[in-house]
Amino acid sequence: MESIKEIYRIGYGPSSSHTMGPRRAAEMFLERFPAAAAYTITLFGSLAATGKGHLTYDVLAAAFAGRKLEILSRPDTFLPKHPNALTFTALDEHGGPAGSWTAYSVGGGKVIDDSFDREEARVYPFANMEDLLSYCGKKNRQMWEAAGEFEAPGVRDHLGEVWSVMKSEIKRGLACEGDLPGALHLPRKARAYAMKSRSFNRSVRRRGMLYAYALAAAEENAAGGRIVTAPTCGSAGVLPAVLLYLAKFHKFSDNDVINSLATAGLIGTLVKKNASISGAEVGCQGEIGTACAMAGGAAAFLFGGTVQQIEYAAEMGLEHHLGLTCDPVAGLVQIPCIERNALAAARAMDHGTFALLSDGRHRISFDEVVEAMKRTGRDLGPAYKETSLGGLAVVEKAGK
Repeated sequence: MESIKEIYRIGYGPSSSHTMGPRRAAEMFLERFPAAAAYTITLFGSLAATGKGHLTYDVLAAAFAGRKLEILSRPDTFLPKHPNALTFTALDEHGGPAGSWTAYSVGGGKVIDDSFDREEARVYPFANMEDLLSYCGKKNRQMWEAAGEFEAPGVRDHLGEVWSVMKSEIKRGLACEGDLPGALHLPRKARAYAMKSRSFNRSVRRRGMLYAYALAAAEENAAGGRIVTAPTCGSAGVLPAVLLYLAKFHKFSDNDVINSLATAGLIGTLVKKNASISGAEVGCQGEIGTACAMAGGAAAFLFGGTVQQIEYAAEMGLEHHLGLTCDPVAGLVQIPCIERNALAAARAMDHGTFALLSDGRHRISFDEVVEAMKRTGRDLGPAYKETSLGGLAVVEKAGK
């Protein structure tokens, strides 16, 4: 397992795999070839299919500003290592190749290449949730305490910054109105949901604010605002909404929230290690499903859940999103992405409560549902994995 810092990346939306990752890859290539006569970038698979709606072309053009650049698109070609692939080529003054590099944006803003070795990034000795639960049981530790024993000393400072950015993105989202950028002209809803919630009784008002927080963060992401991957940009509203809701209405401290972020980080990192958090690889079950698992586990922890109850809440987040497709309308991270964040936040709260009412025992383990999600993602056709070639992306047309 790699560091939980990898699951929480601070950057700009709307897509960790289509904007954050390619921008980082471009910067890495330019460090090696800063003064070529010209450059070409070839986008493959999902990056090519939804790159324009996800602003991939925009971030690459910005990274290469002032340089001669041609971007090529091959949406029908999927490279073996990952569906989100792009090849950079530096050209000399005669138009010949001076150097090239193929990178893969594997989700959550992370970039790898063909030389990537998972073992090099290993921070934890755990292969799966069973190992983590066993360690916590033997050492009498909560999950966040286990994280503290293996992470570098600065991890809590990083989580503190993550929490600060999460609160800021929700605050900005609640203050904004008007249409989101893109061909759908989709209106923002977060502010209206927050205002209308005040007229209801306590129970509905609180649920309305949970929706509003998730909408605010997801809308900020869709607008290209500064957000935190949790675990991706497209699912960035779920965990912040749940944590702000619990901090505001149940008075949990910043220290409590940081501990819950460490707990959720372990959950997300285990999914990333043993399956995927990339919509282009396994569909939205890997994004929203993982975010719901992280938030459900965090909620169970904050209310005093055992590690077994936390695992149960996380398992439900994945199990009940199995098969969820990634079919963004017009290639934008808006429909169905934004509403999914709000409803997944509500489900995460329900999963936390459901797990706490149990003794933590259940039939399907977290590790089993992660494997099921991986296999389901493998079985999904390319039309349902962030290519906008199937599902809602086909039946709903922009500008109608």
